[in-house]
Amino acid sequence: MTKTPKACCKAMRRQLLWSCDTHAQASQCPDALIRYFPKADVFGMLVHDGGTSFIEIRFCPWCGSELASMRSGSASAV
Repeated sequence: MTKTPKACCKAMRRQLLWSCDTHAQASQCPDALIRYFPKADVFGMLVHDGGTSFIEIRFCPWCGSELASMRSGSASAV
């Protein structure tokens, strides 16, 4: 299981655990909005333009909490 920083709210948790029966990758699914990118240690809002682009976010779009990272020492299994 990949470790990611703890989700700050239920909406963020749903997004981090998002899976789709139709699309193989989150970047292809229009319902996938947020992902954690472990190589960069950041959260990002997916840009649905046919590629794998994302916009880094530092605060939760639902509850406004500052998003933790693995470097901050608050990692846990989601």
